[in-house]
Amino acid sequence: QVQLVESGGGLVQPGGSLRLSCAASGFTFNTNAMSWHRQAPGKERELVASISTFGSSTVYADSVRGRFTISRDNAKNTVYLQMNSLKTEDTAVYYCKALSPGFIYWGQGTQVTVSS
Repeated sequence: QVQLVESGGGLVQPGGSLRLSCAASGFTFNTNAMSWHRQAPGKERELVASISTFGSSTVYADSVRGRFTISRDNAKNTVYLQMNSLKTEDTAVYYCKALSPGFIYWGQGTQVTVSS
């Protein structure tokens, strides 16, 4: 059974940090590019960051570049999103996604709320 389980979300003050994790199971993790996306209320889901199968290549949205870092541990079948200097506009549900030829799978999401 394919599963992507996000964790690490919560409430944080502006300027604070959170680390999201996405634990994968049921498929060959290191053959999939992984990415984080987010969806704020009333807005479309958008790409936050992506990472290649062995982590040699990363891509970031302009809005998070320099503040967020995506990484992966293929031994633990886990992808991470370190989020620093959080802003109120980062508030959203964050989803991880696995992608390979003929395969796309989304996690259920974790809520991140940035508020004072």
